[in-house]
Parts: sequence; C-alpha cells; structure tokens
Amino acid sequence: MQLTKSAGYSLMLITLMTPTVHADDPCLGDEEKKAASARSAALQKAEQAGQPAALFVAYMQIMADDCMDRYDKNGVTRAKATLPKLGRDLAKAAETKGALYSNTPVRADGHTSAFQYYEAIGDHQEANRVLLKAVQAKPEDLRLFETAWNIDNGRYGPVDPTTGSRPAYSSPPALRQELEKVASANADRLMKAEEKDAQGLTGNLGELGKASTQSLEKLRNASLWMKFLPGGDQPARDRAEQRGGTIMKRPDPTFTQGQAMKYYEFSGSPKAKDMAVQIKKKGEASQQAMEKAGESLKNTFSRKGEAEQKQFEKKKADLEKELGF
Repeated sequence: MQLTKSAGYSLMLITLMTPTVHADDPCLGDEEKKAASARSAALQKAEQAGQPAALFVAYMQIMADDCMDRYDKNGVTRAKATLPKLGRDLAKAAETKGALYSNTPVRADGHTSAFQYYEAIGDHQEANRVLLKAVQAKPEDLRLFETAWNIDNGRYGPVDPTTGSRPAYSSPPALRQELEKVASANADRLMKAEEKDAQGLTGNLGELGKASTQSLEKLRNASLWMKFLPGGDQPARDRAEQRGGTIMKRPDPTFTQGQAMKYYEFSGSPKAKDMAVQIKKKGEASQQAMEKAGESLKNTFSRKGEAEQKQFEKKKADLEKELGF
C-alpha cells in the first residue's frame, strides 16, 4: 500500500514538473517564434534570389538566433554547412577588388571588406592577413595601424566543448612583428625629415619660427609611432632636448627662449623641466620689468602733463590781468 502511494506521488510530481520545464524555455515565447519565422522567410527569399552577399547575411542571422533550432533545424544545418565557404569566397572576391579593410559590418548589398567577411566566419588568421596587407598599402595611416595593433580586443576563439566557454583569442606574434616594422619605418622617416627642419634653428627669427614648428611636429609624430616599439619614444624626446639646447645657445635668448621651452616641455626630462622653469621665471621677470617701465613712463607723462597744465593756467591768468579782466 505504501509503495503504491509513493508511486502515485511520483507520477503527480512528474506531471506537474513537465509543463514548467517547457514554460521556462525562453525560446517558446510569441516574440521569439515570430522573429524565428521572419528569419526563416528571409533565408528562403535569399536562397531563391541567389545573391551571395544577401544570402551570407541571412545565414549569419540564422546562426545568431539561439532559438532557430526550435523552429527551423534545416535552416540552421544549411547555415552551418554553407556559411564558412561562402564567407571565404566573398572575402576573396572583395580582396581582388582591393576592399581589404573597413570598419563597416557585413552588408547585404555586397559592399563589405575582405576583413569583415573573415571576421564574421571566425577566420582570424586570414582576417589578420588582409588587415596587415591594408596597413602595408597605407603605412602612414596611424588610425588604421592602431586598429591592427589592437585587433584582438573583443575577439574570442572557438567554444570549449568541455566548459562551454569561449577563451579570448590572441594573434600569433608574427602580426605584431610585422606591425613593428611599419612603425619603425615611419619613425625613421620622420626623424630624418626632422633633421632638415632643424637646420633652420640657427637662422634668423623668421627661419627659427618655421623650423621649430615643423621640427617639433615631426618629433611628436615620430613619438606616436615609437610608442609601439620596444624602446618607446625616448629617442624623439632626447632629440627634442638637444634642439632646445641649440636654441638656447643663440645670441638672442630673450626672443627665442619660448621656442626652446616648447622642446623642453615635450622632452619631459628632469633637466629639461628645470630649464623650462628657469626660462619661465626669466620671462616673467622680463614681463614685470616691462610693465614697471611702462608704468614709470606713464607717470612721467602724467607729471609732465600736470606741469604743462599749471603753466597754461598761469599764462592765462597773466593775460587776463594784463587785459583788465
């Protein structure tokens, strides 16, 4: 009797629990079903149209929907089987056209770069290859270079079957090594060009102004590229300190010390900071002296004006007396 009662309780428990499991499935809602149906319809339309780019986007949308296997298992199967090869074919076609990299996501109209197609199918190695190719085609594009340098941010590898997690993806060291070559070439180019500009630092005041502006600009740009190199941007800062010293040796430091201070501030060395403070103090002292001299001159004119006014009043009074007023 006790066994029969226990079996009855178990049956009731199973009966009560079964609907709850299905109710907790987030994919069984009306909105999820509607969205899945819309994606299935879009896939069928793309398959019938035969436009590769639009079909690729339709497959991507199928794969991105975790609920699709509840409603269209065949669509999911077709997407898994077709997406990688289709993506590679589209990427190769884009590369042939010269569309190597863009930050625009995959588009159904086919205006998509090879990089974005490779990224979409998770082929990071090929994505790196075309991105590096794009950098080498525009080696002076710092923004594009920085994109390549930080490309692994937000990337993930395949799902670990044992844990279900996706570890962060790290590109092979060869990518950074090639990018360092680009950074080094840009830094060398700018440093050599700066040497020509610096020749004007010993010229007249007009030449100094132009030379220092162009020289400092190149040193700052070289510094941006050097920061990606193992040794950092110290060579650019050291040279800036040297340029400041060159200017301070001129016979007209009163008029040129401001140019030297710009170099010293960029160099950032303790010695340079001390010299910059001294230059600033001298400049402030000169400014105060000029203000003091100006005030003294103003007072002189004021006193002279008062004396002239008194003399005028006296002459006026004498004239009035003489005329009998």
